[in-house]
Amino acid sequence: MNKPLIAARVPAKVTLKPGTFAWCACGRSSTQPFCDGSHKGTQFTPVFFKIAEEREAWLCQCKQTKNSPYCDGTHKTL
Repeated sequence: MNKPLIAARVPAKVTLKPGTFAWCACGRSSTQPFCDGSHKGTQFTPVFFKIAEEREAWLCQCKQTKNSPYCDGTHKTL
């Protein structure tokens, strides 16, 4: 199994409004940290998640987190 591309070695701080989001798991998206469909033709699929209330979040961009889509600090060890 191939590993995803590292889009960035820092998380993305985003303000999320209520709704459903697709987090890029492959690292190829040009709209990081969100999916733009660039995973097509790979074994990766986006991670869908819902937000009930507006809030800030730190989303992983190194794609190595064990808590996707949220950053768990793994980028510090890469």
